[in-house]
Amino acid sequence: MDEFAYKNFYDTVGKMNGWDFSKVKCHTEGTAWNFYDEVVQSCKRSDLLLDIGTGGGEALLNITEAALLLVGIDISSGMIETANRNLTTSQKMNVRFLQMAAENLDFPANFFNVVSCRQSNFSANQVAKVLVPQGVFLTQQVSEDDKLNIKQAFKRGQNFGITDGTLKNKYIKELTEAGFSDIHSFDFVTTEFYETYEDLIFLLKHTPIIPKFGQYEHDFDLLHTFIAENQTEKGIRTNAKRFVIIAKK
Repeated sequence: MDEFAYKNFYDTVGKMNGWDFSKVKCHTEGTAWNFYDEVVQSCKRSDLLLDIGTGGGEALLNITEAALLLVGIDISSGMIETANRNLTTSQKMNVRFLQMAAENLDFPANFFNVVSCRQSNFSANQVAKVLVPQGVFLTQQVSEDDKLNIKQAFKRGQNFGITDGTLKNKYIKELTEAGFSDIHSFDFVTTEFYETYEDLIFLLKHTPIIPKFGQYEHDFDLLHTFIAENQTEKGIRTNAKRFVIIAKK
């Protein structure tokens, strides 16, 4: 997707669903990993935490005890609308959600102790600007080989055809140039089994894995073929691949 289409997609999805996939029935096998558990481990109770690409705020609202103040930002007005609705329901007092672009973080320099970013774009220079000295940045991103068999079936998709590891190497280079040190990265891969056709449809309609899914004439024919070829006793098989980078300013 181009930037305009990407923003419109997330505005629409944000208003409808936020970043809530709790309805999807999916069994996972492989490395057990929760990004926000690692974020919590990096925080002290007195810290200020910034979450870039916070979506509907679902993850941030689950870790409010980790820091003194938690600020979630997202470029999508739809996501922030849902996040603020979720905040009102939660009645949490130490969380704020703001619509803001990651490329222009409108906060004072050296303001946050920890910055997190899950599956969203970020600017290494902007993160460095708002982090305190010795502050920690953590990001989890979607690898190029994520949902690879789905993208091969459709012959299009998120980062389809790009060599796996390209984005990780780009981000590490940018973080190094922005002055970060002690940079660590690792990959993790899981096998996913979606229970039903409807679960897979929900995933594809609410993520950019297959851009404009359902708007092409043969999309549902391709999906039926994919399911027939990947149906197992455990469910419809695909993969998830992520990489994590942890860097200290």
